[in-house]
Amino acid sequence: MSRSAMRGVLGAVLIVLLWEGSARGFALPSYTLPAVSEILGGIWAQRADLLSGGATTLLEALLGYGLGTAIGIALATVITILPWSRTGIMPVVMAVNSVPVAAYSPLVLLWFGIGVSSKIVMVTLAVGFTVFLSALAGFDRVDRRSVDLLRSFGAGQASVLWRLRLPAAMPLIAAGMRVATVRSLIVAIVTEMLGARSGLGWIIYQAVVQIDFVQVWAAIFVASAISLAFFGLIGWVERKVIFWR
Repeated sequence: MSRSAMRGVLGAVLIVLLWEGSARGFALPSYTLPAVSEILGGIWAQRADLLSGGATTLLEALLGYGLGTAIGIALATVITILPWSRTGIMPVVMAVNSVPVAAYSPLVLLWFGIGVSSKIVMVTLAVGFTVFLSALAGFDRVDRRSVDLLRSFGAGQASVLWRLRLPAAMPLIAAGMRVATVRSLIVAIVTEMLGARSGLGWIIYQAVVQIDFVQVWAAIFVASAISLAFFGLIGWVERKVIFWR
């Protein structure tokens, strides 16, 4: 284990010990701050529901993440290849994303229902904007003289994009994709809380209605674990694929 990973593990253990000690030492009620051991007990007791809900939320996040990433990169590519389209596309994109994504949830739930589809649409919207901005910034960072050099050898727009712009933009695209992993889970859970048949957000909402705050924390713990694993996976893929950075 690397030194940075060791420090991360020690930091997590310290936080857990402080949390457990504070909750037990001050005899805090569950609705204020349950002990970590109590939360872990709740996870074990409701493991079947949490596993099913986590699988649903992860599926929504992954599908929306894939669609959003593809749309974001494609839109940035169009603007890069057709510079004149920037003046028409950018105002629309910025106008749509000037409003918090959660504000669109009632409309998306009305249009696509309370099933999985509405969650995928919401995640796609959130992820697409993040990846789009990162990809566009990456494409724009290429030195103009390098582009002119390739074109002097007869390279067209597609060749310049594939051979120069995309490799130069990949680090920023990957950074945007890492940030989007967290957004994908957050948006999926928030949309589930507003209307769903399953998922971690639905479990959290039901637990709040039943005043079961241990269950709320249990679902939050599971969501955090999924988010960390997703973030770590994208980071690992980034290190393997973008070897030239």
